[in-house]
Amino acid sequence: MAATRVDETVLRALYTEHGAALLGYATRLCEGDRGRAEDVVQETLLRAWQHPDALAPERGSVRAWLFTVARNLAVDAHRARSARPAEIGPAPLEHLAVDDDVERALDAWLVGEALATLTDAHRAVVVETFFRGCSVAEAAARLGVPPGTIKSRAYYALRALRVALAERGVES
Repeated sequence: MAATRVDETVLRALYTEHGAALLGYATRLCEGDRGRAEDVVQETLLRAWQHPDALAPERGSVRAWLFTVARNLAVDAHRARSARPAEIGPAPLEHLAVDDDVERALDAWLVGEALATLTDAHRAVVVETFFRGCSVAEAAARLGVPPGTIKSRAYYALRALRVALAERGVES
C-alpha cells in the first residue's frame, strides 16, 4: 500500500469485515444515537482511506486502529457539543421587542413595493393626497387634472394598493 489513498475495493473489504462491529461500538459511544454512530463510522472509514499506511499489517490490528479512531471521533464530537451553548429554538425570539426604526423601515419597504405595482397616474394621486397631505383641489392643480378625476383615481389606487399589500402578507 504505497499509494496515497486506499482504493475502493480495499475500503469495501474493510467495511464488510469491520463495519457491523464498528457500528455497534460507535452506537454505544454515541449513547444509542444511530445517526451520530453512522457519522462516526463514516468518518472513521474516511480516515482509513486518507491514511493507508495505518492499515499496513506490520502496524498491528486494523480493527484496533479503526476502533481507536472511532473512539477519538466520538469523544471529539461529544466535547464539541458540550462546548457549544444549547440550542433553544425560535420561541424566545418571538417575545423580543422589535426596534421601532426597524419596524418603520420594513413598513416603508412594503408600502414602497406595493406602490411600485400601481400605474403612474394612481401612484401620483396617492403620493399627492396621502404622503404630501394635499387636498383634492391642491392635488388636481398639481397634477393638472379635474378634482373628480383625483377622487376616482384615489379610490381605485387605494383598492389596488390594498390588494398589493395583501399579496405581501399585510392585512388591512
